[in-house]
Amino acid sequence: METYGLLSLLPPVLAIILALATRQVFLSLLLGIASGFLILAGGNPLKGTLDTLGGFVTVFESNYNTEIIIFTLLIGALIALIQRAGGVEGFVTRVLNWLQKKALAADGKDQRKKVELLAVLTGMLIFVESNMSNLTVGTLYRPVMDKLNIPREKLAYIADSTCAPVCILIPLNAWGAYVMGLLVEQNVQEPVSMLIGAIALNFYPMLAILLLVFVILSGRDFGEMKKAETRARTEGKVLRDGAIPMIAGEITMMEAKEGAFPKARNMLIPILTLVLLMPTFLIFTGWAPTAEASNSFYDIINRASGSKSVLYSVCGAILVSMVLNKSQGIMGIREMVDVILKGMSGMVPLALLMVFAFALGTLCGDLGTGTFVAEQAKPFLSPALVPALIFIISGFIAFSTGTSWGTFAIMIAISVPLAQGLDTNVTLAVAAALGGGVFGDHCSPTSDTSIITSMATANDHIDHVRTQLPYALVAGVGAVLIYLILGFAGV
Repeated sequence: METYGLLSLLPPVLAIILALATRQVFLSLLLGIASGFLILAGGNPLKGTLDTLGGFVTVFESNYNTEIIIFTLLIGALIALIQRAGGVEGFVTRVLNWLQKKALAADGKDQRKKVELLAVLTGMLIFVESNMSNLTVGTLYRPVMDKLNIPREKLAYIADSTCAPVCILIPLNAWGAYVMGLLVEQNVQEPVSMLIGAIALNFYPMLAILLLVFVILSGRDFGEMKKAETRARTEGKVLRDGAIPMIAGEITMMEAKEGAFPKARNMLIPILTLVLLMPTFLIFTGWAPTAEASNSFYDIINRASGSKSVLYSVCGAILVSMVLNKSQGIMGIREMVDVILKGMSGMVPLALLMVFAFALGTLCGDLGTGTFVAEQAKPFLSPALVPALIFIISGFIAFSTGTSWGTFAIMIAISVPLAQGLDTNVTLAVAAALGGGVFGDHCSPTSDTSIITSMATANDHIDHVRTQLPYALVAGVGAVLIYLILGFAGV
């Protein structure tokens, strides 16, 4: 494949440098994309500018991209309907009542463990959207943990370590759709199969959750968290002296409609519908009606359309939520439409990020960026080192920029062709890029999920970062070692 040499590196490198310097992901991606189209236009600024605009339009020429972007907007609509119907409030009330009866019935380590493990389970259950998970766990468990003298730092660690890791491991959400779209832009023929394979090899989020559960069950905290636990147990202080807790202001969930009786089923039934419809539509879109074609599980998954499946599934979940609202007299059709539009508007930034990411992925393919990097790296870089290096670089970018999604956009566009050129396991490389993005996001004080976690738990933000960082580093080092072992083992 013809490449543009060193110039092919300009768009992603410029995007990385600007993102690190400005922490403005949209602007950085825009300028990186513009520089690439300027190269393709032979340095003509007018043609380069017009081609840049055309590049964003071209994103929507792909049915796959368009379906995923619409799905992302509709996820916002589903979340808004659930919140407005009192589903989240009902779930919170139900769990809180259970906690007050069971967990607070007696004192001791076992009660603390039960509450903390239930917080982990709650965070994992709400895998539809990371911020919704953060806000629910933080607001739900804060009063209970305060009564048990569990430090706010521990609550923030639990909330933050179960949102993004679970969202990337259970990709029946905008995260999964986004990653599939990025893979399609790299001409991956079986994006659903690769995403499923990458989940199985995405070791950082697995290790982060396992480490969290181990710490809770064993009580073996370390670093700053151990000091926080000692302070809370001996002095009864859930916050350190001088701490400045962040309080959620504009970043809150949509309030339940006045007069709507909070019911947990208004959240659980739509989410369960989404979960059940996803494999159903994967089978539906991948089933071969002819007798000649095989309908084994592997063949169905390879033929299935991930973008159509997630789109159909979220539409079904929205329809179920609307029926629940209407049957209970909570909202009429007109009001539900208004709520749907408000929910979709909240997802516009993520949808725009998808457009930018897809445009950058296509551009890097046209410039031959990955091919050039692979050709230049072959004499110096062992294929066995590629997954570990991808993880480390992704972690550095995510840490510096505070965004895992922006990191995915940059790194997958480079990782896939790099792995192909060096005969490295592409699925392993994709998993490393995804895991590294989540790792860096966990460590970064500028991460939006970390900030929202501090707000939802009313915790000092720097205290949250300082106490979570050692655990993230342990899981990150573990992931790097596994990628090195698998790389040298030729997996």
